[in-house]
Amino acid sequence: QVQLVESGGGSVQPGGSLRLSCAASVYTSNTYCMGWFRQGPGKEREGVAAISAGGRLAVIADSVRGRFTISRDTKNTIYLQMNSLKPEDTAIYYCAASSPWSACREQDASGYNYWGQGTQVTVSS
Repeated sequence: QVQLVESGGGSVQPGGSLRLSCAASVYTSNTYCMGWFRQGPGKEREGVAAISAGGRLAVIADSVRGRFTISRDTKNTIYLQMNSLKPEDTAIYYCAASSPWSACREQDASGYNYWGQGTQVTVSS
């Protein structure tokens, strides 16, 4: 049983930055890989980034590579640093956890076991 709570969303202008956080209710290191997904208005949910349980491996979507960075601490929190934000980054961002590494590696939403409620990110001028 894992509960996830996202925070850090908000409204920014293009080119701005935000850092999202996701706190898990249990210790996740060595047990769950974790990832970030997003769903914009009228768009399909897409994987943004994922990180392995130990934090050594990361998967980054082409659309955000070079702008976003995923990281995790040694206990129960992961982060998504978002720089150079664009209007197309506007979406609800969801934190998720997976027991199988394959779901995180492939950014396969259907393979994730737990989901947070999401946090809104709005990028507009």
